[in-house]
Amino acid sequence: MEDPPGTRTEAWAEGLHNTNNNASPGGWPGARGGHPLAAFGGPGAKPSYLDRVVQEIVESERTYARDLRSIVEGYLGKIIDAEEPVLRPEQVSALFGNIEDIYELSSTLLQNLESCANDPVAVAVCFVTRSQEFAIYTQYCNNYPSSVAALTECMRSKVQARFLRECQERLRHALPLGAYLLKPVQRILKYHLLLQEIARHFEHKAGDDYELVLEAIDTMTCVAWYINDMKRKHEHAIRQQEIQSLLLGWKGPDLTSYGELVLEGTFRAQRVRHDRALFLFDKALLITKRRGDHYVYKSHIPCSSLMLIESTRDSLCFSLAHYKHGKQQHSLQAKSVEEKRMWTHHIKRLILENHHATIPQKVR
Repeated sequence: MEDPPGTRTEAWAEGLHNTNNNASPGGWPGARGGHPLAAFGGPGAKPSYLDRVVQEIVESERTYARDLRSIVEGYLGKIIDAEEPVLRPEQVSALFGNIEDIYELSSTLLQNLESCANDPVAVAVCFVTRSQEFAIYTQYCNNYPSSVAALTECMRSKVQARFLRECQERLRHALPLGAYLLKPVQRILKYHLLLQEIARHFEHKAGDDYELVLEAIDTMTCVAWYINDMKRKHEHAIRQQEIQSLLLGWKGPDLTSYGELVLEGTFRAQRVRHDRALFLFDKALLITKRRGDHYVYKSHIPCSSLMLIESTRDSLCFSLAHYKHGKQQHSLQAKSVEEKRMWTHHIKRLILENHHATIPQKVR
């Protein structure tokens, strides 16, 4: 049911799978007495679609755990045990992140799933019970771009590249290390989709058992949403640091004091020769122009003082100004109606959020 692992190293794939096994069952409550799924595995019985979904969750976790074990023992362990250091400590840390913690969680989860006797409700309970433990994936996913960068650096070194290829050959892996380091990112974003398949084919869509399945879906959907949100904030923080380093002529405070980066874009500006590069933060709008790889500071307006004027004559145009200096407007033209809509939407939201006056309840 799951897609075969690819060789892509994008940090945030759509959520394929991959798994790894090395745990034996035990120590977890087995199938619930009222849900034996007698048809599954019975003499001559053909498993239902729900049976196959449950089996897929268990089997894919077993494969995933096996893949994680190969990373921990077949790569990380070999690096640690090498007589001569092959990678620098900071390279090892960046390359593998907290992969050992991920492996331990997957191994334990696999034991739990194997003890469920193919009961879909018991499978759902496994995820609800361990919901807090999946937070470790946030650290791994946030580190993943550093992992890709570290692996790229290693592959430029003949000694390190040869060592990693030898590890791959010993493991008889068809795919290189990079494909395996992507698997935790893919797997954590796949759990809620697999659980949704259980709910979709659940026989009785009512009662406590069905509610437990829905709770498991909500739990893992929240985990996926949180990880994606942390990923987004992490990427924006890195971009914010990059903008700060490329900004010329800026005499103001560190850009982090203006909150999270919400949007950035380039607009054609009236009455000036060069386009304007805009950066919208939670608390301020920064207006610059490009100069090679750098940005030259032109102006900034606190969101608490920002005024938006939308053009009635041109669907792509809008103007921005400080409310105390309304005549000093920055008249801009977006590339599309959608771009204008997105920018004006967020600008209006931030104007309201940063406005010091109390907004009447009736207007909210």
